[in-house]
Amino acid sequence: MKLGKETNTPNPTMIFLRRIFPFLRWWNFVGGDTVRADLMAGLTGAIIVLPQGVAFAMIAGLPPEYGLYTAIVVPLVAALFGSSLHLISGPTTAISIVIFSSLSPIAAPGSAEFIRLAITLTLLAGVFQFVFGLARMGILVNFVSHSVIVGFTSGAAILIATSQLKHVLGIRVPGSDSFFTAWVNILREISGINPYALLIAVGTLVCAVVFKIYRPRWPGLLFAMIVGSLIGVFIGTESHGIRLMESLPDSLPPFLIPDISFDTIRELAPKAFPVALIGLIEALSIARSIAANSRQMIDGNQEFIGQGLSNIVGSFFSCYAGSGSFTRSGINYHSGAMTPLSAVFSALFLALILLLVAPLTEYLPIPAMGGVILLVAYNLIDFHHIRGIVKTSKQEAAILLTTFASTLIFDLEFAIYAGVLLSLFLYLSKTAHPEVVNLIPNPNVPGQYIAQADSRCSAFKLIRIDGSLFFGAVSHVEEFLQAVDKPLPCKCHLLIVACGINFIDITGAEMLVNEARRRRGLRGDLYLCGLKQNARDFLERGGYLDSIGADHIFSSETEAIAKILSTIDNPECRNCQSHLFKECKNRE
Repeated sequence: MKLGKETNTPNPTMIFLRRIFPFLRWWNFVGGDTVRADLMAGLTGAIIVLPQGVAFAMIAGLPPEYGLYTAIVVPLVAALFGSSLHLISGPTTAISIVIFSSLSPIAAPGSAEFIRLAITLTLLAGVFQFVFGLARMGILVNFVSHSVIVGFTSGAAILIATSQLKHVLGIRVPGSDSFFTAWVNILREISGINPYALLIAVGTLVCAVVFKIYRPRWPGLLFAMIVGSLIGVFIGTESHGIRLMESLPDSLPPFLIPDISFDTIRELAPKAFPVALIGLIEALSIARSIAANSRQMIDGNQEFIGQGLSNIVGSFFSCYAGSGSFTRSGINYHSGAMTPLSAVFSALFLALILLLVAPLTEYLPIPAMGGVILLVAYNLIDFHHIRGIVKTSKQEAAILLTTFASTLIFDLEFAIYAGVLLSLFLYLSKTAHPEVVNLIPNPNVPGQYIAQADSRCSAFKLIRIDGSLFFGAVSHVEEFLQAVDKPLPCKCHLLIVACGINFIDITGAEMLVNEARRRRGLRGDLYLCGLKQNARDFLERGGYLDSIGADHIFSSETEAIAKILSTIDNPECRNCQSHLFKECKNRE
């Protein structure tokens, strides 16, 4: 009853507070049943993210504990200030590989300088995301097509797998910024494979695959790493030159202040933008995907703010950039989570686990981590959508292939830009070439018109334009209208079926006026039918309707054709026997 009163008479103060603190929107739903459900989902999430956080940090070129720090702080802030009830943020593969690719040319991975730059990069990415949310620029994500993401993640998966082969094979290869150079180095050292390292990596990988197939809801990666550690203990890691992980510090994320000097910001700002963009795309797409099942409305701009704040706050607690995780979010939803408290519980459980099991990580062989990361990389490749894109659209396939190839050949941030620019180019090219077709009456269905290349009528043409008449499309439409008259003598009357024109700008309106004047100069005329109200209002407000002629605008093809053909005085019409339009017979 109390909730009903608040709904009927909203308190302005409470409305303001809910805008500032989004967690107040769902706090009233928290009860004993939701807490129990969120508690179990949070425990499951903490166990799942433990091996993932370590693996993702290694992919990013950071010490393993930084992945766990990110999995503690980032999801907590994102859950409280986002809009999704089930989204779980934290370290992700895509952002990890972008950070590694962006910073490895500047500093040695794992070094103090690399860590400093990664944390500052996180702060800048968070600021970008936060500003985008305040400016309500959630629409930006719509300009990155799904094909770009599929191509990027597939390329990133290949890069990740390549970076881990030296650990899996137990060989030492020099570091390289080039994908192809890295493979040359691997092939050069292939004869020095350590069979014991390979045994540990393969055993860990097989165990992880078995759990993924037969027990997908279990923390298979965690069990696989335990199996890899046991294999290492059994064969004797130290005696066979197998590297072990360093022991994680048994402490909570330490507070530090990122480097915000002008030179550092100037150097990292261009690299922070793609990190911010990828993070927003991941988070919003995952939130919307889960919301489709949970029937929740997602506020994209609030999600931007939540992601931005999580990275800003995280950068002060030794975190690197995070975003939404599809795996952990899906497990969170299917584990029965009911509110974002599940993310809070997951962060608290993970902090507790970190304090308890940190010393045990020194028994984990590096090849075991390599085997786990190989599976993570394989799961990034979306074979289902790749097949669908290739079969469905050549343009989308070109976008996917371009992004994929750019990911392997160039910097990852360039790959994102290349995919987005190609997507925009193909979209603009399509909108700049609206479909314009000749129409003739359907001989089998009275009152219906079908497309045909030649209407066989020299005095009257009927065409349909499917697309907006804006500055980018005017040239294409003008070329078609000019071509209509080429095989004909002058005095051709033209009727445009405009029901497919959703928008007309000033350039499009002026084109219609000029076309009407041109045809009248040739003793023909221009007519429109089926014009939508918003387009008609625009023509009327700008005075373009007066130039075209208000009596040249009709509501339907039937009305327009009857009126136009009754006014045409063309000798060729009197000698025509085809009677293409039924109205021609009525004139005899």
